[in-house]
Amino acid sequence: MSAGEQQRGVGIQAILDRRSVRDFTPEPVREAELEQLVRAGMAAPTAKNMQPWAFVVVTGREMLDRLAEGLPYGKMLGKAPAAIVVCTRPELANNGSLELAVVDATCAAENILLAAHALGLGSVWVASYPYEERMAHVGGVLGIPGEVIPLCVLPVGRPAAVKPPIDKYKSERIHRERW
Repeated sequence: MSAGEQQRGVGIQAILDRRSVRDFTPEPVREAELEQLVRAGMAAPTAKNMQPWAFVVVTGREMLDRLAEGLPYGKMLGKAPAAIVVCTRPELANNGSLELAVVDATCAAENILLAAHALGLGSVWVASYPYEERMAHVGGVLGIPGEVIPLCVLPVGRPAAVKPPIDKYKSERIHRERW
């Protein structure tokens, strides 16, 4: 196997092994790691390469706790040492499309989740979009302008425990040539 094939195999394995992490050690996430995660987000594909995203990196304990208060499935933010809020700006998307802005930012968020795993970190998707009250909460805590949509909050930290991967493959979901 060539070095390129080995490297691709490692990338595929990172995708297959990634798990949602909700329990973190108190060890801080380094600034260089947070920058790598945001860079990975910005490497995502977008419609016509419009890149309608924006990111808010949160490391302050008070802000993380405040975010946790208004997100019913975000209580782990109370123990996470950092979070990245993935936002989208529909006016910057292809044709100003809300739908494409959300898809583009979703790709960025997935890249961040995969990059976190590849760096030995853990994360989980905590939705704010499309829930009006959650978006208002995240936007209010972080001072996000009204035209910017906080898509999701990604708590980031070192996993307190390593869980085995889950095989989610379902052959019945695959169709060849026709449905």
